[in-house]
Amino acid sequence: KHPGELKDAVCSPAGTTIEAVAALEAGGFRNTVISAQRACSQKSRDMSSK
Repeated sequence: KHPGELKDAVCSPAGTTIEAVAALEAGGFRNTVISAQRACSQKSRDMSSK
């Protein structure tokens, strides 16, 4: 499922969880997670090639 669908499935409209998600997204959390995943994937490839 798309992350947006998962978010909608677990967050109540106007609830505390969606408020936290909005704050995380406003602070650039989404890009941070994407960068972390890319770094992890690259490290895995580097380790596998040795």
